[in-house]
Amino acid sequence: MTEAIRIALLFLLAGSTMAAAETLTVGSKRFTESYILGEIVRQSTLAANEGAVVHRPGLGNTGIVFEALKTGAIDVYPEYTGTIAREILKRDDNPGLAEINRALAPLGLAAAVPLGFNNSYALAMRAKPAAALGITRISDLARHRALRFGLSQEFIGRADGWAGLSKRYAMPAVEPRGLDHGLAFEAIAAGEIDVVDIYSTDAKIAAFGLAVLADDLGYFPQYDAVLLFRADLPGRFPRAWQNLQRLAGTITESRMIALNASAELGHRDFSDIAREFLGGGPANAARAAAPRPGVLAAIFAPDFNRLALQHLLLVFGSLLLAILVGVPLGIVAARVPALAQFVLAAAGLLQTIPALAMLAFLIPVTGRIGAVPALAALFLYALLPIVRNTYTGLTDVAPNFRSAGLALGLGSRDCLLLIELPLAARVILAGIKTSAVINVGTATIAAFIGAGGFGERIAAGLALNDHVMLLAGAIPSAALALIVQWGFELAERRLAPGAMKLH
Repeated sequence: MTEAIRIALLFLLAGSTMAAAETLTVGSKRFTESYILGEIVRQSTLAANEGAVVHRPGLGNTGIVFEALKTGAIDVYPEYTGTIAREILKRDDNPGLAEINRALAPLGLAAAVPLGFNNSYALAMRAKPAAALGITRISDLARHRALRFGLSQEFIGRADGWAGLSKRYAMPAVEPRGLDHGLAFEAIAAGEIDVVDIYSTDAKIAAFGLAVLADDLGYFPQYDAVLLFRADLPGRFPRAWQNLQRLAGTITESRMIALNASAELGHRDFSDIAREFLGGGPANAARAAAPRPGVLAAIFAPDFNRLALQHLLLVFGSLLLAILVGVPLGIVAARVPALAQFVLAAAGLLQTIPALAMLAFLIPVTGRIGAVPALAALFLYALLPIVRNTYTGLTDVAPNFRSAGLALGLGSRDCLLLIELPLAARVILAGIKTSAVINVGTATIAAFIGAGGFGERIAAGLALNDHVMLLAGAIPSAALALIVQWGFELAERRLAPGAMKLH
């Protein structure tokens, strides 16, 4: 079994390396419009028949997807000129595309192919409360200090986000609630918050009866949709680049709103929406008219086997690495008391780093997205329970057992292998079980850097606020965690009976 996991892991890593060398890789962020545009780019380049094309959807926020572009993990992704200027280039002005490209050139990057629409940030309220309070502009908000703000986490932290906006408009000193963008509409409809940040092409603005507040002081820059890409892309894939150039000016703001509505309100697949936009066959209309699948059908959709295999490889590949490193570290901590605190503290420190921050950090370190940084992050998170339980199991073994082994002529190494580790096996296995169960849940976050697994459904479900899709990712992940726990409990009973009796 161990050998099979090793071979599968090597195959996965080799495949990732080959893909990075031979494949045009498209990225997208974790919101509906970016998913759709990423799929349009993928299908456009695929039609050039210039090699394999892969779409890595839902790669978290701007920082993650831009880091993936810089390291060459992806080749192109849809972006917005205002975001490039403020968030990436850290400029306060509103530069044109030519000036943006001069600033991007030292990074080996470029922006081109204006798609034809502007998708600006904006603030919105429910229309009736806004009318009752006489709020039509952002500057009107300063007169109402009791309003509750619910803003996306990225908007709160962006250079062109809440901090600058609240300063420009002299907002009251309020602490906005951080929400996922896909959940904000439900929150404001339920009356839990009063003001949200939106994209001007959000399909749910009209559906939820929201009033968009005028940016009367002109705080937000122009957010024209473009393609941000590695500068060598046109030379590496000339036919694909020609196809991408044909997208220039083809998407109006109203058309983009309609495309977003197809996903968020019509619950259609991103690939179908892109295919229809690019002139695909009429079969998509039949799919659009079909009823939505139930939760069970969504769980066992055609991508189930692929996602399950990816999830299992992430969990058990990282667990195997953690066992190979964590058990020896625990032994060192138990045998060399002077190092115990350092080893345990270092392993514990890794657990305090937020998972998404760890993944974002490992992208530039490994120069990749997908399986490699995800495996590295899960390996680091799995260390603490294994190291700690190995240390605890060995230090709890009564000293007279070791003394008896030495008295019988066994060396220190043989005492460890034949007496101490078997007696500590139950405790060590419990640590491995804890790491495995934790990794099943943590592996869902790996989808935010293109590593796949059931988190891919959860990320898309959050972007669309699609409860069925969320459950289709969360239920298999939870079931896998239970299966893993039961499996290890069975192994504890069968593999360490002697240890249980002696303890």
